[in-house]
Amino acid sequence: MVAFFLPRSSDDEQAERLYEALAEFAGCEPAPPGQRVQSIAFPQDGARWVAAVGEELRGRRTTQQLRRGELIERTEDLTSATRVLAIYPGTPFVVVTDAQPITGTPSEWANPFSVQPEEVTLFDAR
Repeated sequence: MVAFFLPRSSDDEQAERLYEALAEFAGCEPAPPGQRVQSIAFPQDGARWVAAVGEELRGRRTTQQLRRGELIERTEDLTSATRVLAIYPGTPFVVVTDAQPITGTPSEWANPFSVQPEEVTLFDAR
C-alpha cells in the first residue's frame, strides 16, 4: 500500500489542505485517513479505465470480431494526458484531475467526473 500523498504538495500539511480544497471544488466530502482512495478501475465507453492519484488516466478496450469464421480479439491501450489529483469515495466516486478549470489543460474528461468503480485501492492508513 502507498502512503497518502497528493501531486503538487510538498509536505503532509499541504497535502491535507489541498485534499480539503479539491473536495470543496468537487462538491464532496473529504474522506478521513484510512478511507482515502489511491486508485480505482471503472468501465467507461466500452473500456476499462484506471484512475490513480499522481498518474495519467489510462484504459484498455478489448473488442472481438468474427473474421472468416474465426473470433479475433483485439486489445487497444488508451491514454489521456489528464493527471489525477484526488479521488473521493462515495456513490458515485468523484475524480479530480489537473485539467480545466484547475489548469488551462484541455481534456476529453469533465473535471471533476463521477464514476462507479469495479475495483478500489486505498492509501495506507497512517
